[in-house]
Amino acid sequence: MADNSSGNLTGELAALDFAAVSPPEFARIVKGLSTKQLGEVMHGELRTRVLGEVFGRMRQQFRPDAAGQLKALIRWKITGDTDAVFETSIADGGCTVSEGRSDAEPRTTLVMGDAEFLKLVSGNGNPVTMFMMRKLKVAGDVGLASGLTRYFDIPKA
Repeated sequence: MADNSSGNLTGELAALDFAAVSPPEFARIVKGLSTKQLGEVMHGELRTRVLGEVFGRMRQQFRPDAAGQLKALIRWKITGDTDAVFETSIADGGCTVSEGRSDAEPRTTLVMGDAEFLKLVSGNGNPVTMFMMRKLKVAGDVGLASGLTRYFDIPKA
């Protein structure tokens, strides 16, 4: 694998049209980058675009058959240059995503860094291992958090 400087790597990723990148292709991109590289590219406008695209796809990746009658609000806090907060509401066989923190009380809150988030949503990180290594913090319903991946089609690289 070629040794990319983070500037070159950031430029390559910034040039990508994330809306046109398929989930498996995204998973391959994340898998090919180290934790350090993932952290280096998640800044400013590129970070905003990546997070927007990932959370924007959650509704399409949602598996209502797996969720059944589940009703839950999941708060995601992604730490980096600044904290980004998104909420996923699962209810009535549907999934909605909103940016920012609402006044509602989440059933579970997941807190992780940029690199860990990208690994988790691309199928390149094991949530249980991440939790045990304190790379992923969970507040609230740990059982719900540990089973979240089954409610979404997670790409595999």
